[in-house]
Amino acid sequence: MSYTQLLTPEEKLAAAKKLLSLPHIVVICGSTRFMAEMNEADLRETKAGKIVVKPGIDEKSPRGLWSDPVDAEALKGRLDDLHRAKIRLADEVLVVGDYIGDSTRAEIVYARSLGKPVRFAHPEADPDA
Repeated sequence: MSYTQLLTPEEKLAAAKKLLSLPHIVVICGSTRFMAEMNEADLRETKAGKIVVKPGIDEKSPRGLWSDPVDAEALKGRLDDLHRAKIRLADEVLVVGDYIGDSTRAEIVYARSLGKPVRFAHPEADPDA
């Protein structure tokens, strides 16, 4: 007698993406000080036929969103959670910028823990190289 092995959530997501014939999904990571480089990478990856997700808010730009430190800290936590969800959704991670800070380093570690390929726009910035 054979038993059907249950699929993991990751396997279910991969199967759903295949069933939907979705293109390769790349998530862009890096310090938001590199938003211009993220936008350029978005253009290149989109032109190559990929779905691109990236940070939607530039935390380095002055805005009312950051005026209250308590609200800003809560927002940062929500944005970090959202970006980790984008990493889970993606097939690949593209890290932009020639500087890897703590947040980006944590995203790289997280992506690699999930078995996601991580590519660097600046390969010399890879902390594991």
